[in-house]
Amino acid sequence: MKRFILIFIFLFSSQAIALPVPSAPALDAKSYHLIDFHSGHVLASKNADEKLAPASMTKIMTALIVFRELNRGNLSLDEKVRISEKAWRTPGSRMFIEVNKFVSIDDLLHGMLVQSGNDATVALAEHIAGDEATFAEFMNQLANELGMSNSHFMNSSGLPDDNHYTTARDLAVLTQYLIAESPELYKINAIKKFTYNGITQQNRNKLLWRDSTVDGVKTGHTEAAGYCLTSSAVRDNMRLISVVMGTDSIESRNNANQALLNYGYRFFKTHLLYKANQSLATTRVWKGSQESVTAGLSKDLYLTIPRNQYKELDASLHIKPQLIAPISKQQHIGTATIKLKGETIAQRPLVTLQAVSKGSFMQVLKDEALLLLE
Repeated sequence: MKRFILIFIFLFSSQAIALPVPSAPALDAKSYHLIDFHSGHVLASKNADEKLAPASMTKIMTALIVFRELNRGNLSLDEKVRISEKAWRTPGSRMFIEVNKFVSIDDLLHGMLVQSGNDATVALAEHIAGDEATFAEFMNQLANELGMSNSHFMNSSGLPDDNHYTTARDLAVLTQYLIAESPELYKINAIKKFTYNGITQQNRNKLLWRDSTVDGVKTGHTEAAGYCLTSSAVRDNMRLISVVMGTDSIESRNNANQALLNYGYRFFKTHLLYKANQSLATTRVWKGSQESVTAGLSKDLYLTIPRNQYKELDASLHIKPQLIAPISKQQHIGTATIKLKGETIAQRPLVTLQAVSKGSFMQVLKDEALLLLE
């Protein structure tokens, strides 16, 4: 059996009294899901894996694809898109673009995300993939890549189709990627109104007016879907994502999202415990060009825990003994385990923060002799 070196790190905070965490609010919705953006921790959930019609929340996926194409240099915001008759005729909410006119990617993004224009959405899909059916294949490939295992898309806008569905959990994951990959482009979601072709329309996400900490994300409504909303807010550097599906009115979806956000911020706090590549330990290396190597995590470690319980955390590092050079950078050499009140809440691979090459002939001989005495 392998032996491990065990290092304990104790974490303390102020002696504030820990609040008990009550159950999440009882909401009149078919499904909902509340997570912390950084840690991914689930704070409240109901029927989160039930497959439901997302209506215009579909546009979050379309936006992610457009954002990725912009980030990769395959599109530019000032690039012009010719509007097809199909895009112009698309039913439902509209940006009021005109057939055969040329509209910039920037305007179309605002039309899709602020005005929820189905016409703008189809125009973007056709410009990227040639036609909307091919774009839908692109959407499904990306859903699979992101682990959205209970989602399937038939169109770019969310118009009703029996084979077009997703879940509250999948939409929360999708929104995490949208915000993380394109924070500047994501800001379009916070714009309250947009004027195109002489017509000004307000953002349908009324939480933007009700709560100054909310900066997105997307509403949705069809007869099949009911009233839906994916929202996100930032308070005290803590971002939450709330997805509510299948309510019976605009007011209900607004109230449900507001209740979830308030619950999350009232009873939980997210902490950046360790930064990526932060040195957490130094351990012996045998037969190497140097005698030690530092270890840490390859990614930031965020934890979302009940408020005022930071002092209850403790961390332990399990490091494999007898590390033999050569050692590569980011090589897995152990595990970091975080416990809250004795219960494990997170485990992450512990990796080397630099490479160590094989030592000289004399160093190797010396260490071989020392290892015989171990």
